[in-house]
Amino acid sequence: MPQQRDDFFRKELVEELRRVENLVRQESTLEKKIYYFSAAYGITNRTYRYSFSKEVLVADLLLTGAYNMMTERLNLARGGNKTVPLNPLALEIICDGLRDLADRFESKENILGALETIIAAAFSFTGPGNYLQEKGDLKLGN
Repeated sequence: MPQQRDDFFRKELVEELRRVENLVRQESTLEKKIYYFSAAYGITNRTYRYSFSKEVLVADLLLTGAYNMMTERLNLARGGNKTVPLNPLALEIICDGLRDLADRFESKENILGALETIIAAAFSFTGPGNYLQEKGDLKLGN
């Protein structure tokens, strides 16, 4: 029975990550893109509560961190701080990472590369991340 339970929740996790990717890609406003992205850590949080695994916990912590970085920059921009541009390319790369994360959860492959893609793109929303991107040390995309 526990394996059936784990399989059920993994399938739900994969379906929700794919839904989140599509919602973020289709949305035109940055605010709504970030809002929809929050569902990614919502599903990981629910998943590990019902079917615990360390990889889902790690995904949850990194997705939550990514959301917090993006939200903080959005709030700063709303307050008039324009020092770090809100780069729409970063959200496309985050979507690519969500797609890869869903694929890897589905195939039970290592999720680290997908999480690295997501967290690096989200990091570009921060002051240090933007600085490293401007220097050429943090590269988004291929």
